[in-house]
Amino acid sequence: MQYIEIAGKKPLGGALTVHGAKNSVLPILSGAVLIEGESILHHCPDLSDVAACGAIIAHLGGSVTREGDVLTVNTQQILSPTIPKALMEEMRSSIIFLGSLSARCGKACMFLPGGCKIGARPIDMHLKALKTLGYRITFDGSNICCERGDAKGASVTLPFPSVGATENVILASVLLSGRTVITNAAREPEISDLADYLNRAGARISGAGNSVIEIEGVSHLHTTEHTVIPDRILASTVMSAVAATGGDVLLKNVSLTHLVPVLGVYEEMGCRLYAGHHELRIQSSRRPHAVKSIQTGVYPGFPTDSQAPVMASLCTARGSSVIKETIFENRLQHAAELCRFGADIIVSDRTAIINGVKSLHAAEAYCTDLRGGAAVVIAALCAEGTSRIYNIHHIDRGYESMEHQFSLLGADMRRVYDEKG
Repeated sequence: MQYIEIAGKKPLGGALTVHGAKNSVLPILSGAVLIEGESILHHCPDLSDVAACGAIIAHLGGSVTREGDVLTVNTQQILSPTIPKALMEEMRSSIIFLGSLSARCGKACMFLPGGCKIGARPIDMHLKALKTLGYRITFDGSNICCERGDAKGASVTLPFPSVGATENVILASVLLSGRTVITNAAREPEISDLADYLNRAGARISGAGNSVIEIEGVSHLHTTEHTVIPDRILASTVMSAVAATGGDVLLKNVSLTHLVPVLGVYEEMGCRLYAGHHELRIQSSRRPHAVKSIQTGVYPGFPTDSQAPVMASLCTARGSSVIKETIFENRLQHAAELCRFGADIIVSDRTAIINGVKSLHAAEAYCTDLRGGAAVVIAALCAEGTSRIYNIHHIDRGYESMEHQFSLLGADMRRVYDEKG
């Protein structure tokens, strides 16, 4: 068993280079399946979800090798169109292989995806969109098979701007004949990054980052090289930790445009922000101010992935704050874990009221999911005494050696390997 031990009440300081975006790397790795050759991907974080994607590609007949933060993906040969249950259950976003694998092989079969239990992530939107393109879908409640058949470009209107559904339609349509138009598409920066990668390989995608995306089908994609965008959620997580503990941190390799949806919240907390060229400095020297209201939403709204870390920052704020979660119905589970540190949080349905307390005390707490895990780490960083955080496999899905990164900023934080546990 592994856990993280944190001695709190230490202000953070120094500089940290933000690694590549987890939410970009995963769909890009799925997109690599479409290429009969190599993809060289720079700035790829070493995460368990990335390793899970690599294992899927290896099972299909390709290979993924790592040298530092560079991945070389060879998908010259794809020998199997099937992904077994054990590999699908490693992460929630494994469903993004449905579109690319069926487009490349003519057929794809896979088990329902696994991952964090943060709420329903129904795939019917994905399946309906693929059917609109002409793919034939069979689904028995556990296993999905998707056949390309006579699929061709078509107009697809999504009932909700789902990131995963938008990615699957893009991946399923780049090799189809004709023109595909996605209306009400997700606008997240990671969608644009996927489109940029595919376009480098010869795809013809326009409009990514807007609500209407157009794809002109091509016959094949070629070997390419791409640099993944910075992880805006990692940047926001570190900013939340600085807001909670105090300190002065310079974040390097950030996209300020991608961070715009969260910057106002940190300013309302009383943090001082200084923007530079691909850099952002955040300073905090006192207890945060309460934030009147935060409501998560699709981009360019406040990201649901930043909600839990921000909640941890507000636990010691002066006054009461309100957070409403609109994306996932079970994404406030971390509130109960934050209360182990002495936080005063009231949860009703999808709304949390955080009544700031003067200070937090050390506790033993559990990561409920990826971002909930970041929240309890932040609580421990600002708590009095030494805390232990368990179920840290959740954290490893989206943060590369979190204990190392925070240690670089002066935190007293270490990973413990407990053989008895």
